[in-house]
Amino acid sequence: MHNDTITPIDRAWQERALCAQTGADFFFPEPGSSVREAKRICGMCEMRTACLEYALSNDERFGVWGGLSEKERLRLRRSDNG
Repeated sequence: MHNDTITPIDRAWQERALCAQTGADFFFPEPGSSVREAKRICGMCEMRTACLEYALSNDERFGVWGGLSEKERLRLRRSDNG
């Protein structure tokens, strides 16, 4: 395998995202816990769109990404495939 043929994924948005400054606890809560605080932080984040696009294209199954919970992303994927 030639590593020089693999294009690195641009994840610079992750460094600028508010979640990188607050910690993962809000964004990966225990099952049944509130995601309200994570969504509030996402709502203020300039990287929200890039985050959601990343989560959808990489089929992230857990946590809050781009302001959406797992269930909300699943619904969005289903409506897009629809």
